[in-house]
Amino acid sequence: MPKGYWVSVYPTIADPEALDAYNKLAGRAVKAAGGRTFARGGGRVVAHEAGIAERVVLIEFDSFEQAVAAYESAAYKEALAALPDGFDRDFRIVEGLD
Repeated sequence: MPKGYWVSVYPTIADPEALDAYNKLAGRAVKAAGGRTFARGGGRVVAHEAGIAERVVLIEFDSFEQAVAAYESAAYKEALAALPDGFDRDFRIVEGLD
């Protein structure tokens, strides 16, 4: 069964401290849903084409369905409510190849 992935790119982060509450809640929600964080950071990013060298997060789940369920969970909804106003990110849930 193909794995599922959360892929998040943060074009700009004006106030990194404002993300602390979200990060704590999201981390717990992801872990409770069986997600594994493979990449999280913006320290070493090489961007090409239209890419932006800012924070990128990659999280793996055992299946695409598990990744969708994690996003729709009450725990992750609580984390989303903690995102600062006007915050911008590019978020996708994608199915792996195998």
